[in-house]
Amino acid sequence: MTDFERVLVNSFNAYIEENGVRAISYRLKQHRFTSQFLDVLVDSLNPDLYLGIECKSISVDKGAKALYFTQHFTVDKKGIHQIERISDYLNRSGRRGFLAVELRLGAGHGREAYMVPWKELEKKYLTQNLKLTLQEIRSFPEIKRDGKDYMVNPREWDRKESREESS
Repeated sequence: MTDFERVLVNSFNAYIEENGVRAISYRLKQHRFTSQFLDVLVDSLNPDLYLGIECKSISVDKGAKALYFTQHFTVDKKGIHQIERISDYLNRSGRRGFLAVELRLGAGHGREAYMVPWKELEKKYLTQNLKLTLQEIRSFPEIKRDGKDYMVNPREWDRKESREESS
């Protein structure tokens, strides 16, 4: 489990506890020869918190200008791209999906993280627009930091999604 995933799970569980919501966030153990559908899951009877989140982290300080679908995502032995596998899982499970992208800015500059609705990612993939630029990533809702933790707020992500769907 990466540090970003661990911190995100802990941040979700803190949000759940602070708001008295019946839910739990967790990371499934990854096994060497089996594919893992998503990095972070949130289970709740509240559909707004029934989530599946894939986490990606890119190093801006080392020159990354975008998140590339060919470089940062996998293709399985059957030739199925990770975005297709996750989209299928989200459709079957009924979970709302997101891509959490952490931008590592280098020593002394900290990190930023953004929540990209899975539907947006899937749309780009299906139209063969196979990357998310830093500018595009930063146009999505930021997951604000509080020290080393993140302050998750799924309601903020909903508002962004709703605005875009009504446009």
